[in-house]
Amino acid sequence: MKKSSTIFAFIFIITLNAMSQEKIIQTAGREQLGEFAPEFAHLNDDILFGEVWSRNDLLSLRDRSLVTITSLISQGLTDSSLTYHLQTAKKNGITRTEISEIITHIAFYAGWPKAWAAFRLAKEVWNDDVTSEDAKSAFQKEMIFPIGDPNDAYAKYFKGQSYLAQISNSQIPFINVTFEPGCRNNWHIHKASEGGGQMLVGVGGRGWYQEEGKEPVEILPGTVIHIPANVKHWHGAAKDSWMAHLAFEIPGKDGENVWLEPVEDEYYLKIGD
Repeated sequence: MKKSSTIFAFIFIITLNAMSQEKIIQTAGREQLGEFAPEFAHLNDDILFGEVWSRNDLLSLRDRSLVTITSLISQGLTDSSLTYHLQTAKKNGITRTEISEIITHIAFYAGWPKAWAAFRLAKEVWNDDVTSEDAKSAFQKEMIFPIGDPNDAYAKYFKGQSYLAQISNSQIPFINVTFEPGCRNNWHIHKASEGGGQMLVGVGGRGWYQEEGKEPVEILPGTVIHIPANVKHWHGAAKDSWMAHLAFEIPGKDGENVWLEPVEDEYYLKIGD
């Protein structure tokens, strides 16, 4: 994907902008009620989701999920609609720990039985996150920088889950990028006609950096990686460890970030053996 700037440190801001412009596509109304109640299907798919849920410049998708699940639980609606919106809330970044606290808070205002019923559905939705969420919390305690939010807008350029946290927006903007075990980005190039390139500083866990044609270099806390402009490379966590690094972009002329092919499992899984 080409961009007008190689300022990788601004990825977090760009991600937020991309998310704010995302339009929700919903087809459930037409699929389930299109022939029986076409007007209702239209209002559900095109107005509720296509317009109201898509006004992300006013409320984020995460905020809308929070409002929606609170409303449904308060009404005692613990059917498939709540399951759907819990799944959507998870997709929009609400974690297992957060949903537990959210439903506990709702219980004091909406009623204890409603919360019990909601917890039953929430446990099913977040069941797979028990181990990973605990590991994520443990890794956060190892470093001073925050893990940040899921890097969903650029997920197609990453294998596995990554997270972004903007650390500074002034003087030298930079971000903390966190990779779960086995996560790495695709091969990519920070192009520039003058200057450019990137610098990584390991702050937690263990991972790898590799330039095309060279052996992988291990990233540990304190490791500094200098990436020249126009060099094909990738970086990410080790297969058995979380990893986080700070990313500083070196200003350059005529910059663009070009994403390429993924790092294949067959090759990646042999690194470090």
